[in-house]
Amino acid sequence: MTFLDKLSSAERLNRSLLCVGLDPDPARFPAHLKNDASRIYDFCAAIVEATADTAIAFKPQIAYFAAHRAEEQLERLMAFMRRTAPQVPVILDAKRGDIGSTAQQYAIEAFERYGADAVTLSPFMGFDSVQPYLQFHGKGAFLLCRTSNPGGDDLQNQRLASVDGQPLLYEHVARLAQGPWNLNGQLGLVVGATYPAEIERVRAIAPTLPLLIPGVGAQGGDAVATVKAGLRTQGETTTGAIIVNSSRAILYASSGADFAAAARLAALKTRDELRAART
Repeated sequence: MTFLDKLSSAERLNRSLLCVGLDPDPARFPAHLKNDASRIYDFCAAIVEATADTAIAFKPQIAYFAAHRAEEQLERLMAFMRRTAPQVPVILDAKRGDIGSTAQQYAIEAFERYGADAVTLSPFMGFDSVQPYLQFHGKGAFLLCRTSNPGGDDLQNQRLASVDGQPLLYEHVARLAQGPWNLNGQLGLVVGATYPAEIERVRAIAPTLPLLIPGVGAQGGDAVATVKAGLRTQGETTTGAIIVNSSRAILYASSGADFAAAARLAALKTRDELRAART
């Protein structure tokens, strides 16, 4: 199955738009695991097992593993997710943005070493920073477009000189992803939940691309506004998918031995809020 096939299947099977972000911080682990980076796999595997039937996707953030020399644990976790929740696609949040042979190596890392279904990329070095990932048939690539951090305004919200007027930079990225860059239908966009008006604008420019939307939960994004701005359907069929990420609000729902059960409850709550907003 391609990434888009898996995404559509997970949406139907789990009746979900929720992406569970895996950003393991040992300093925030429950007491019996706290500050022990060798237990990152154990913590994340418990979260995955508890939330596998609630999610449209999982999104491990590679920096949280690499900072603790836990890349081998990430490899094990990726294999565990493929065994435990084969119906749920995995987006490796790496935000790579290099070109040429270096980009080719990063693509091999994401898709061959870790076996990800999709990866996040920075597009600001141009199409040659994206193209190597598109050589992997059926894999997905999400381009940073309108991110949820305040500093995103420094570049993304600047106007460009153009024969088509003066589009904002993030609007130009959305047009490229919907159009000439999307050679094999593999691209999606990252748009922050803290900017629902911008989600709606990106959706108008890119009506069929999947949108990865971080910022719901601890970052304060509104679930209802996010769904209304980004999701597009025709009857029961989703024509413009959204993948709404929540990380800390789920991972650290409890600091006790019941952390996995608490994570499940938090995931169910968010999933149901998103589903209610859909109707």
